Amino acid sequence: MHATIGSVKTWVPTSWQERPAAQQPEWPDPAALEEVLKELAHLPPLVFAGETRTLKSSLARVAEGGAFLLQAGDCAESFNESSADSIRDRLKVILQMAVVLTYASGLPVVKLGRMAGQFAKPRSAATERVGDVELPSFRGHAVNDAAFDAGRRRPDPQRMLRAYHQSASSLNLIRALTKGGFADLNKIHVWNQEFVAASRQGRRYEALARQIERSLQFMAACGIDLHGDRALHEVDFYVSHEALLLGFEQALTRQDSLTGDWYDCSAHLLWVGERTRQLDGAHIEFLSGVHNPIGCKLGPGATPDEVLALCERLNPDNEPGRLTLITRMGAKRIEERLPPLVSAVKEAGAGVVWTCDPMHANTFMTPNGFKTRRLEDVFAEIRSFFTIHHAEGTVPGGVHLELTHENVTECLGGAEEIFDVDLANRYEALCDPRLNARQSLDLAFQIGEMLQTG
Repeated sequence: MHATIGSVKTWVPTSWQERPAAQQPEWPDPAALEEVLKELAHLPPLVFAGETRTLKSSLARVAEGGAFLLQAGDCAESFNESSADSIRDRLKVILQMAVVLTYASGLPVVKLGRMAGQFAKPRSAATERVGDVELPSFRGHAVNDAAFDAGRRRPDPQRMLRAYHQSASSLNLIRALTKGGFADLNKIHVWNQEFVAASRQGRRYEALARQIERSLQFMAACGIDLHGDRALHEVDFYVSHEALLLGFEQALTRQDSLTGDWYDCSAHLLWVGERTRQLDGAHIEFLSGVHNPIGCKLGPGATPDEVLALCERLNPDNEPGRLTLITRMGAKRIEERLPPLVSAVKEAGAGVVWTCDPMHANTFMTPNGFKTRRLEDVFAEIRSFFTIHHAEGTVPGGVHLELTHENVTECLGGAEEIFDVDLANRYEALCDPRLNARQSLDLAFQIGEMLQTG
């Protein structure tokens, strides 16, 4: 229930409960759910308010064109991929991409992982049918299991506790790696994985790494003290996920002791998806009150009036770095659908970060039943995104990508061509197809060239 001051409603973490909440699981045992949420509410925060404020400041630079945002990671994280090696290797890919983008553009890259919390997924249908059997849809490991089995598809709130603890472990390792020497530019060659290094883009990356290494040696020879420069030896790395399970997000919302503001301490940035961004819905109500940076997905059906209303609801004070608009239009529709949105936001003076999700609206099914994406469509949507912003005089601030460190065969194309017949070789996605590490590096070089010419 809202607290009130006179006739003005004051936001509290439970305010969303008065609104319709889309995409919530049908938990079979309300009492068990309540026990889990109580336990989560007493656990330590996963991230801290000060970290989210630092990210917000960095995103304000992105909005002005003084930095570039790379948001990347798994479509849906798995409870089965929690080893130190898998976390380290996912981080490697993002660090590689960031170095390529920084070297090409001369801009700092804000690194934001779809990691340490991306365990819940919205679905287009509540159930899935195989033959004569109909079961609840897989909604991410924080809810149920991907295996098509009645018991494992039953939503289990205990999974949210496991998601919390796995996120905490992942964040602990990420902080150790990014602050403890692994992210040192002198280790730039270490970031190249074996199967990537053998590729054309891997060799291109190695050449870039040697150039950076020679530059560092030159500066050291000139007497510049490189040891004391933190930026050369560690990086700031932030995490994000879709704020889908509102009970979970509420349980991890804390009031900052310094400012008195509310922060969702499950991640540095939370985003609201295309299926849950209803202006009168529970997700927008919840995110309107936390002081984290917020992202909002915009599909081809978004209208200028809707986008301006979302800006007003999620960033009424027009705070720099607060709101990131993540467009997911599709390569065939972006040139028609995006310009009116950009123009309306620009005319209204709304200070937002514009980023491009070139993955979700370019998904299709192959005749042999694989959900996939063509890398050429991903390239095309990003190119159009840059072109549209340059024409409008606005800033193409970043990209939002689904990728993995594994040598999977889930997306078609790339410098090391993957064809339809190759998809079955290593198709391992829990939900949506991801770029593999080679394709991710290929994409980074392509984006780097766009940044250079922009």
